[in-house]
Amino acid sequence: QEQLVESGGGQVQPGGSLRLSCAASGSLFSIYAMAWYRQGPGKQRELVAAITSGGGTNYADSVKGRFTISRDNAKKTVYLQMHSLNPEDPAVYYCAAREYGAPEYGYWGQGTQVTVSS
Repeated sequence: QEQLVESGGGQVQPGGSLRLSCAASGSLFSIYAMAWYRQGPGKQRELVAAITSGGGTNYADSVKGRFTISRDNAKKTVYLQMHSLNPEDPAVYYCAAREYGAPEYGYWGQGTQVTVSS
């Protein structure tokens, strides 16, 4: 059973930056695909960014060029560096893990709130 714990959320002014972290507890982190999702008020949950075990990445169009997902397998942690935050970005951000060969992300963190406000 994998446990994921997010941190790093908070309030930032428009144009500001935040870095989210997600620490995993299990021993198989290095072979998991990892992702960040978000759910804003009144919106459906959406994929923000994902990274494979080999380091391949993909991003939602809305965050390309502003957000960067990365992972440190030694620390069993995945990061989401966010720059140029704008009023479309506030949401609860969730970390998710997908086991090798699994069709869906089966492990989820509790979420961390990101607020963009002046």
